[in-house]
Amino acid sequence: MKASPDAPVVALAGNPNVGKSTVFNALTGAHQHTGNWSGKTVTAAVGTMRCGETRLTLADLPGAYSLRARSAEEQAARDFLAAGGAQAVILVADATCLERNLILVLQVLELTPRAVLCLNLMDEARRKRIRIDVPALEHALGIPVVPCAARSGRGLPQLTRAVCRVLAQPQPPLAAAIRYPDAVENAIARAGLPRTAALDALVREPPAGMTAAQLDDLITAATARRAEEIASRCVRMPESACARDRQIDRIVLSRRWGIPLLLLLLALVFFITLSVANVLSGALSGWLLGLSTPLAAGLAALGLSSAVVALLTDGLWRVLATVVSVMLPPMAIFFPLFTLLEDAGYLPRVAFQLDHAFQKAHACGKQCLSMCLGTKRMRRKAKQRFFYRKITFRRCQKRGFPHRKGYTAQDRYKPHYTVQADDAIIDA
Repeated sequence: MKASPDAPVVALAGNPNVGKSTVFNALTGAHQHTGNWSGKTVTAAVGTMRCGETRLTLADLPGAYSLRARSAEEQAARDFLAAGGAQAVILVADATCLERNLILVLQVLELTPRAVLCLNLMDEARRKRIRIDVPALEHALGIPVVPCAARSGRGLPQLTRAVCRVLAQPQPPLAAAIRYPDAVENAIARAGLPRTAALDALVREPPAGMTAAQLDDLITAATARRAEEIASRCVRMPESACARDRQIDRIVLSRRWGIPLLLLLLALVFFITLSVANVLSGALSGWLLGLSTPLAAGLAALGLSSAVVALLTDGLWRVLATVVSVMLPPMAIFFPLFTLLEDAGYLPRVAFQLDHAFQKAHACGKQCLSMCLGTKRMRRKAKQRFFYRKITFRRCQKRGFPHRKGYTAQDRYKPHYTVQADDAIIDA
């Protein structure tokens, strides 16, 4: 994907689970799957939106909490924005927890000032009686801020017009969105490089008397402080806004009831899946295999030999009927049940709860629900090796990979992003 004068590229960036894919679908008319699993968007989906008579290319970047590049998604989003692949950026933020989302917003503003903040889920914020001072937020960030409710389409026309205005204006100068400690600011000034490039150089070669981990902590703390300052001035949240969530968390995330509840729900999901699927599989198998006799009679009426009829009915049809009757019912039951847990917000809590245990295996909580999805989110090679050794235990429908020359098993589980010389992100 390469920017061209007649089709400017607009990047869509934001944290996971903020409705970014819903905004993408509403603006482009595409139907990308939306979900609440952490890091759901794992490819840079591309669509087209219109700004008056101008056609814009909208790139849905992977969901990322930060641009500090601790995961493949964050690295892909950072590389695309830092390479100048987008003429503008739409930053989607969750209005119900703006402070956490502002960390990514501030980091993006240090890369490019041509951005628009989309305050999504404003309907949820109003329901929780959360008040956001939009003019004050615009003044603090220096970019347009548009309240939206993407599910109902509210605010999307205003968002499109704000993007058009940003593209029509000349490139504004980069501003220091985050004020770092004096030692870091002095090192940035001495580097003689653009601010973001100087920060990257400092992370690779920290100043004297400071380790890379200490420098990273200082940068992260400064970003969080700035986000907290802006949120404290612009957001008014009643004490009861998150009372229900806290009550749920006390039970779901408690040391006493958290794990037993997780095991109980998983056991219930598997019990329902297996018990109901057995009944449906038997009925479906009987119906499909019962079609063998009329199918054989029809093929014989066409004048086919008995060998060909036996091959098509006893071979091809019976195998197809068996596979469909065995695979379809469990999937038709299991995935809707997990979707219910996903929509209820339980799966992210499970990932958080099991993160500590997975850290001991050099993994993270993101892998707890789908341990066999590969290494898209592996942060270190130790985690990749851990999952390479687990390949024997992969589910049968996920074990296959294309067998072509030069393609190995480990290539199947490498991160799906490569950045080419033309500043494009492609799916490997």
